[in-house]
Amino acid sequence: MTTLSNTVADDQGGLSSSLIMLLAGGAGLAVASLYYAQPMLGILAHDFHATPSAIGLVPTLTQLGYAAGILLLAPLGDRYDRRSIIVGKALALAFALALAALAPGLGVLCIASVAIGLAATLAQDLVPAAAALAPEARRGKTVGTVMTGLLTGILLSRVISGTLAQSFGWRITFVAAAASIAVLALLLARRLPRFAATTSLSYTALLGSLLTLWRRYPALRRAAWAQGLLSAAFSAFWSTLAVMLQHAPYHLGAAAAGAFGLAGAAGALAAPLAGHVADRRGSEGVVRAGAALVLVSFLAMAFGPHGLWLIAAATVLFDLGIQASLIAHQSQIYGLEPAARSRLNAVLVGAMFVGMAAGAAIGSQVLDHGGWSALCLSAALAALAALGVRLWPGKN
Repeated sequence: MTTLSNTVADDQGGLSSSLIMLLAGGAGLAVASLYYAQPMLGILAHDFHATPSAIGLVPTLTQLGYAAGILLLAPLGDRYDRRSIIVGKALALAFALALAALAPGLGVLCIASVAIGLAATLAQDLVPAAAALAPEARRGKTVGTVMTGLLTGILLSRVISGTLAQSFGWRITFVAAAASIAVLALLLARRLPRFAATTSLSYTALLGSLLTLWRRYPALRRAAWAQGLLSAAFSAFWSTLAVMLQHAPYHLGAAAAGAFGLAGAAGALAAPLAGHVADRRGSEGVVRAGAALVLVSFLAMAFGPHGLWLIAAATVLFDLGIQASLIAHQSQIYGLEPAARSRLNAVLVGAMFVGMAAGAAIGSQVLDHGGWSALCLSAALAALAALGVRLWPGKN
């Protein structure tokens, strides 16, 4: 049996460069599954004869499924061999994506969306796996590299799905996604080492320990609140962009909506830098600067001209801010209790995706009743609240 001790090593410690790239690519492909539908919502609404509010259930249920999976499944990484969990989730995700491709109606697509969200928590098993394999002195940079893959997957997923959907139809997007995850499962089964359990707690006790960790660590609570609020702003934007661009004065399709992912992907390049700065100078300044960038970006879109150039520029800045904040928050919590990294990550990312689900649900309603400026202002208020959480005196 392969163990951590015989993981292929390089001069950076117990984690080879090729394995880091596999973890980063796997995280990106897994989390991309959550966002393929977003640029296609206009097409899906047309095909299923659904209202904007009804089709908004697709991203909302996906995010809720992910949040539930994080809280209910991610803690298992501390109790069982993380490798087995990762491979099993990859196979389940491939199946869920195939179900979405075959969905005859909105109801089945909604069921598939929940399943995709649950299984896509694979991404958040790969991040603590990288943290466990990396030497302490380089943990922030290693996690930042894997998060670069994850965050790039979030953003480029929209480019890929928008282009494929407009050229070949939305079902082809889900077919291609299912095939990519099936290949990923094979690679992970071959390359990942086995992980020793770090706790003998029962499953019930594991879930209960999430509340214990929440109560024990003020830094965890602050990170969860702040990142959850930033994620609400993030999701409000991305889950409504395609619908907004279809209407006057833009009249743009799925490919154009997906292309905005290229602007956001530029922000993902900041992830390793954010981890490096957090390692060298501390994470608090990185978090506050990131939240401030998000606030300024959405204020600019709320009160500035509605030109595509401004939306693209703001997308770069707010994605950079959100990603830098996430890396810094993860750097903070992974050092709190090494034996509970999966559970600490579950609390943080669970809060993050509850925020995303809320942002998707509220964002569609705000766009319907208040328009684009109102949506951007509501996102700015969420970012302001996140900055307030980080500036409020208390234990980090």
